[in-house]
Amino acid sequence: MLDLIAIGETMVAFIPQEPGALRYVQQFGKKIAGAESNVAIAAAKLGHASGWISKLGQDEFGEFVLRELRGEGVDTSCVVRTSEHPTGIMFKQFNAGGESSVTYYRNDSAASNLSYDDIDEAYIRQARIVHISGITPVLSESCASAVERAISIARSAGVKVSFDPNIRLKLRSAQQYREALLPILPQCDIILLGQDEGLVLFGCSAPEEIIAALRGLGVENIAVKLGADGAIVADRDTVLKIPAVKAAVVDTIGAGDAFNAGFLCGVLEGCPLRESGQMGALMGALAVSTYGDVEGLPDRRAFDQIRKKASIIYR
Repeated sequence: MLDLIAIGETMVAFIPQEPGALRYVQQFGKKIAGAESNVAIAAAKLGHASGWISKLGQDEFGEFVLRELRGEGVDTSCVVRTSEHPTGIMFKQFNAGGESSVTYYRNDSAASNLSYDDIDEAYIRQARIVHISGITPVLSESCASAVERAISIARSAGVKVSFDPNIRLKLRSAQQYREALLPILPQCDIILLGQDEGLVLFGCSAPEEIIAALRGLGVENIAVKLGADGAIVADRDTVLKIPAVKAAVVDTIGAGDAFNAGFLCGVLEGCPLRESGQMGALMGALAVSTYGDVEGLPDRRAFDQIRKKASIIYR
């Protein structure tokens, strides 16, 4: 039995070894990057059995992605391989101030061709939480059908559905996101989102209004991520402010995924709402303190030690 299964695309990320426009960069490091696999890896680091469902090219980049996920302790037994489509890649760029941007090469990638038939029913049914982001259903019609099948199986089996809208307006328009994601929200038990995503989906950015809208759809657990200002978390009865954990920010990409993993691990462990939110905040702070999406995340022993340190101060 798996505690958490994440579904979505993971790409090979090329990281420049110096700041500046990519046209001038000569050397790159190589990592993996994917919102859903970030959550699966982070959960595995915190001691939970996690799995990842996706589709990869029958190529060297696909082999690299599998090796990295397996090396982090994530089950990949339901990852589909194809020789018809390549594994997606992406390039990060850092400016002199340390801010980052991303260029994607994912058109017609293997993962964008994930389909209904690629979702294994038995695999989904034995999980406790299935986590999906809004990136997957907007990649293609086949991906949307895969997400629909995964959610349907999870709901019929009593498996909790966790969802992060993860809206990227470079990928699709706000209207396209609303059309694709609004029907998904009432089917979710847990929704983790930012204020900007609330604005796209509901036309409001105030956390209290976003929470009210999601409660109206029957969502049980909610986290509105506020970046450096922490988060607002809620269940059906309670709304709590979770302060951010102070951190030296190096790279903000992956912070939201780390928060998601911390929060979901709290849910898996039966923690009170406040503690789940604090676990998310701490994981988010650790993610931004290093380059890469998961490289700065601790194993469970280290995480528990950090939590106990008096130097961990909430703003």
